[in-house]
Amino acid sequence: MKLKTIVMSLAVVAMLFASCEDTKKKEAEEQAKAEQMRMEREKDSLMKVEADNQAMMAQMEANSIAAKAMGNAELSTLVSALQAADMAQTLKGEGDYTVFAPTNDAFSKVPKATLENLMKPENKAQLQKLLQYHVLQGKMNAADVMAKIKDAGGKLDVTTMNGEVLTLSEKNGKVMIKDAKGNSATVTSADMDASNGVVHTIDKVLMPKM
Repeated sequence: MKLKTIVMSLAVVAMLFASCEDTKKKEAEEQAKAEQMRMEREKDSLMKVEADNQAMMAQMEANSIAAKAMGNAELSTLVSALQAADMAQTLKGEGDYTVFAPTNDAFSKVPKATLENLMKPENKAQLQKLLQYHVLQGKMNAADVMAKIKDAGGKLDVTTMNGEVLTLSEKNGKVMIKDAKGNSATVTSADMDASNGVVHTIDKVLMPKM
């Protein structure tokens, strides 16, 4: 009788033990499943953020200063110069910038031999310096420029990306730009808005000290 009771007790214990193990196993499986689902949701969320960022960057580049210049037939020489100087990517990126962009006619006033020499790979640093002389950090539309010129008493000195100075003034309602060589350029078309700044076209190439 005692033996039978012992056997039954052991059987009950074994069943309870097996049941407990099954419960633990199910809990572990459920936890693993929940963790996998959490990781998948996190992965999907990261992929969505990355896709959104890529779409935003693509849209920004499509409306960037470089893209606007590439889409303007009057600025094709400037675009070629930017590409030769490896500066096109800079003007596709985050800004803001204000660019005084010489038109093709402006570049045609530069001696052909001088321009061809600047475009050579060995003169990239010199070309970069020339192009940077046409770029300001920060966005200034035409109204901003006029207001700042007035506040400065008629002449506004601005520091360009290459560290040199341009002097802006107003004449007959137009912005005039004096370069380091004492030459003056006129803004012929203003406020070409871009995602990373603004472009104002000018009728002469600005010359730094070089």
